[in-house]
Amino acid sequence: MLTESLIADFHRDGYLFARGLFSEAEIQSLHRIAKADQQLVAEAYTRLDANGAETKLAVRNELVDSPYSAVVRSERVARTMERLLDDEVYHYHHKMMLKEPRVGGAWEWHQDYGYWYNNGCIYPDMGSCLIAVDRASKANGCLQVLRGSHSIGRVEHLAIGDQTGADPARVDAAKLRHELVYCEMEPGDALFFHANLLHRSDANTSEHPRWSLICCYNTKHNDPIIENGRHPNYSPLEIWDDERVSRILTSG
Repeated sequence: MLTESLIADFHRDGYLFARGLFSEAEIQSLHRIAKADQQLVAEAYTRLDANGAETKLAVRNELVDSPYSAVVRSERVARTMERLLDDEVYHYHHKMMLKEPRVGGAWEWHQDYGYWYNNGCIYPDMGSCLIAVDRASKANGCLQVLRGSHSIGRVEHLAIGDQTGADPARVDAAKLRHELVYCEMEPGDALFFHANLLHRSDANTSEHPRWSLICCYNTKHNDPIIENGRHPNYSPLEIWDDERVSRILTSG
């Protein structure tokens, strides 16, 4: 249950864990569907980290008849995001991160708003919910965040490898002032985080994959000033109750 105290924690830290947000049956079904999804794998593209290792992700702007879209629409995710961001939210995009065993590269330090600002979003009133499809640990390159770093504001971003990362000098300063947290998660756990939170992940040097579904939302009042940009402008999000979403996930 999302309490006022937890909302205050989110505003202080820039993130909030929701352990077991999806049940074992739900996440096992989503895991099975995703791993067998050849279209998802075919759509995935790569970005090289600073050491030349490949990171892979599949991004989708549209909500279709799929379990991934059902998760985006789920009240347990979307309604929580609305309370954390204090406004109606809409689907900005969603993506599956595919960090494969032994070869999955790192993601450099960045803020999501470091990119989204250039898409015409005036305010950083945006956020994401990362749902662990596989277990996420230090060994397989779990997400790392700098607690409270969203309070710094947007940092300039520049090319690092084949990625766009936050200014290293600013990141170094932030690391001296903000606690580094490794977001180790079990399948079905979720992490809600603010668009200005500095985050990264190490390469996967383990024998275990780390796939995660990330649902990204913008607020209604932050409709981009750029029409037909990289991600959608505002349109109302139809939010589905948890029973309906659970039925879709477990019947897959």
